[in-house]
Amino acid sequence: MPRPRSLTPDRLAAAALAVIDRDGLAALSMRTVAKELDMSPMGLYRYVADREELEGLVADRVLGDMDTAPPAADAPWRDRVETMVGRLRDAVARHPEAVRLTLTHRHRAPGGLLWSETVLGILTEAGIDGARRVVALRALHGYITGAIQLEHLGPLAGAGTSAIAALPEDRFPHLTQTARTAGEVGPDQEFFGGLRLLLRGLDG
Repeated sequence: MPRPRSLTPDRLAAAALAVIDRDGLAALSMRTVAKELDMSPMGLYRYVADREELEGLVADRVLGDMDTAPPAADAPWRDRVETMVGRLRDAVARHPEAVRLTLTHRHRAPGGLLWSETVLGILTEAGIDGARRVVALRALHGYITGAIQLEHLGPLAGAGTSAIAALPEDRFPHLTQTARTAGEVGPDQEFFGGLRLLLRGLDG
């Protein structure tokens, strides 16, 4: 197979992301990305060392276009954090199969680092520092990652909720009632509702 003339990191990332979006994260390998680029696997090693480096390029691409500038300083701090979380959700949710990569490679991806720096600045201005600030940032990352995966892999409007709603009411009265109510909750209401509960807890 001919060697591509201009195999840039961005083109590599685009090919790897195409594999992930189409076939899932488990399908990502040097071989599948090489096939996507119409080249030999050995030729790909001229540009990247291994799958881990490919993963890093994907995380860079997913997070790279995100707006990391601080929101308006005159807004309440919780609204500012919510704006930042919404931006991250929008960036990551376009490629739900790559969610895990944005978590495992966020310490190297410039977009992820800048996002965290901005959020930490907002928390600091709100008087959240020291160990509380550490826990707050980790809690936000954990919530975002888990909520996005739930939204795409186990949505409230999915078959799982219907199956729970059909359970015997005498054994699971609260669970079945909650599952029926869940059908009325949209993705944004679920995501930002949970986030606001978390942010209110940071005031304690």
